[in-house]
Amino acid sequence: MLRSFVRARALWVVLAAFALTSAQAQVTITYWQYDFKSKIEAIDELIKRFEAANPGIKVVHQTFPYDAYQQKVGSSIPAGQGPDVVNLFYGWLPTWVKAGYLVPLPENLVNPKQVDNDFVSMAQSAKIDGKYYGLPTAVRSLALFYNKDLFQQAGIGKPPKTWAEFIEVGKKLTVKQGDRYTQIGYGISPDGQDHHLVREVLLRQMGGRPYSDDGRKVLFGGPEGLKAFTMYTDWVKKHGIGIPNFFPGNNGYRDGFIAGRIGMIIDGSFAIGTIRSGAKFNWGVAELPVEKVGGRKANFGSFWLHSITPLAKGPKLEASVKFLNFITSAEAQRYWLEKVGELPARKGLIKDPKLSLDPVYGPFILSLSYAKATPFVDEAAQRTVIVNAINRVLLQNVDPAQSWKMAMEEEQKILDSFYK
Repeated sequence: MLRSFVRARALWVVLAAFALTSAQAQVTITYWQYDFKSKIEAIDELIKRFEAANPGIKVVHQTFPYDAYQQKVGSSIPAGQGPDVVNLFYGWLPTWVKAGYLVPLPENLVNPKQVDNDFVSMAQSAKIDGKYYGLPTAVRSLALFYNKDLFQQAGIGKPPKTWAEFIEVGKKLTVKQGDRYTQIGYGISPDGQDHHLVREVLLRQMGGRPYSDDGRKVLFGGPEGLKAFTMYTDWVKKHGIGIPNFFPGNNGYRDGFIAGRIGMIIDGSFAIGTIRSGAKFNWGVAELPVEKVGGRKANFGSFWLHSITPLAKGPKLEASVKFLNFITSAEAQRYWLEKVGELPARKGLIKDPKLSLDPVYGPFILSLSYAKATPFVDEAAQRTVIVNAINRVLLQNVDPAQSWKMAMEEEQKILDSFYK
């Protein structure tokens, strides 16, 4: 009986030790992102694949409404709670790093030279003081979405190549019954992608640039900037091809296009999946128009990156970096393209001729070679400056030159405040 007790006790000790070892080997990390249906579904699938390949690591995926996301991150991480790996817009990076929400990627686990070699140049915007603070799974650019059926009905054979053609096409696609617009040529949306269109596309096409090389001085207040800004506001004030708030909702320009009430919109590659699943008509994608045939091309490039927070320490840090490397791998980026519609961030995948010749993805791929990622210090505040400048002209009838001058002064204050 004594022997049986001793054996039982020995077995219990072995089992307890095994359980303790297993518990110690199991690492749980948390990943946060904002609510976006296709991105949530994509990450859920990638987590399944990652956990299957890494049975010692469990990933908890949590999401939050976009409007509350930054506030949630800002209140949680300083309190010692929240994510180990976090998804953020590249334009938020300087503010988040300054606030202490992120840590540099460990160079012994993420080789900076390898990142420089493998990722598109836009990913360099994830560097601060020479150190990477995150990596993207995908990148974005802008293109012109157009309703092929409405084009055909209006006798328009192809998408516009210049902004003059764009205006003429927009007029043909705009329909009024009395004083009421039933269809518009262009889905104007200052708070959609149009603030990028003005600052990074039209301004550069006119020969200007938004900021000095060190990012500390606003340069868009010159004649090139005013020309770009006035050309944009004239689409409403002079030519009547776009109507503010024509379709309700935060994404009204895109929803109106999907509903077949708007002939053209300028949107990011991230909208492909939504438009593809919602539009019940023939639609196409084209590169953005230019000022004149053979003129300077410009585009706005952007991305969301995955970063590591100070909460990831010890085994959690190693597990977090392993997960980050997986969701930015070639395998993950191929899946992301199929599921979300955003473009791969790896050079090798972007160079795939099947992708660049694709009628939908091709225009976005081609524009990556000349797309610029705006060096924001406070993306939300800087976006608001341009949106307010546009709305003062369109909704309050303020003179464009006066409104643009106000925007330049407001944005310079933002830069001065950040760098002081």
